[in-house]
Amino acid sequence: MSISRKMKLLPSCLVICLVFLSSCTSSPKTQINSQQSNSPASSQISPQEVQLDETLKIAIGQTIYVPIYSEIYFFSKTRTLQLAATLSVRNTDVHNPIIITSVKYYDSDGNLVKDHLENPLRLAPLASTEFIVDQNDQTGSSGANFIVEWVAATEVFEPILEAVMVSTTSQQGISFLSKGRVIDSKTTASNTPYTP
Repeated sequence: MSISRKMKLLPSCLVICLVFLSSCTSSPKTQINSQQSNSPASSQISPQEVQLDETLKIAIGQTIYVPIYSEIYFFSKTRTLQLAATLSVRNTDVHNPIIITSVKYYDSDGNLVKDHLENPLRLAPLASTEFIVDQNDQTGSSGANFIVEWVAATEVFEPILEAVMVSTTSQQGISFLSKGRVIDSKTTASNTPYTP
């Protein structure tokens, strides 16, 4: 077969290849992804709001301080990097719920910036919830903090409270973790009534 004849066949071969490739679609992959997004495991169940009164008997409770760094200094005191912060509250008890009664965000001067709860939240066994400080929120500054209060009607394992700070500004990724510290405890064998 001559070279000129081969050159004439080349465009036809390319067209056949393109038609074949275009018939291969990603619909099976799309179907799998849509099935996964509708599965119960991928859907998030939010904590349940509850109303508390004197009928709730408290067996245990804590007030926890969690440091938040909504901005950090770099190079000098005149340059700061803004960070997004996620406060994670995790119920570590396998069998019993806890109730988050207060989540308050304070700035570096100790002033209340935001009360994140309108009503107490019931956190089911092994459930978790998050509270977010946006990266563009500069009200807290470098010494901000959350004060979180929780109670339970029965003895439970203490929850884990941690904050993750993240920034990806100017292609410089930074992330770190701060852990909560207990600053007050309520423990009683006689189950005292709840007082807001």
